Amino acid sequence: MNDHPLYPFLNRAATVAARVAAAVPAGQPLDGPTPCTDFDTRALVNHWVLYTSHGLEHRARRIELPEELIDRDFTADAGWPSAYAAQLDRAVAAWSDPAAWEGDVDLGGSPVPAAGIARMLIAELVLHGWDVARATGGRIEVDEELALLVLEIVEENAELYRQYEGFAEPVAVPESAPALDRALAASGRDPR
Repeated sequence: MNDHPLYPFLNRAATVAARVAAAVPAGQPLDGPTPCTDFDTRALVNHWVLYTSHGLEHRARRIELPEELIDRDFTADAGWPSAYAAQLDRAVAAWSDPAAWEGDVDLGGSPVPAAGIARMLIAELVLHGWDVARATGGRIEVDEELALLVLEIVEENAELYRQYEGFAEPVAVPESAPALDRALAASGRDPR
């Protein structure tokens, strides 16, 4: 078991994401709109599965994602939610190795500290989990401590993400709003 302070959050975020996937009704058409205007539901789910499970494991192991995975339609398999949950388990297990948290991860020629990558992926698990839940009529349940971490990560990275069109302009919510709503709003998502 890893004693890195972020490891339990990574594990919890993966559990949240697996629950969202499991709640997507079997056979539901995945062609509808999502909060991510560049993606229909199928494209969103494929992006989410690729980067938050396969990408999560590959980053821990410092290996490139193969084209075969990048081009795959994970949703073509009716059992994609359980396959995603199993891949999340493998990814979290890869981060249980203390060496995964050491040094940098190469992101397209830019070295990023491993803990920074893990933080970004924790936020992706939750934010895109919310997107998938919203797009498929589901719900997401995130404990307050995890939501506060996601809010912190979003606030730290929001301007950079906006430069690359990863986040839209922030949405106004009351300061008294729950941490997850504030994180969503800071990332350009309307929690309402």
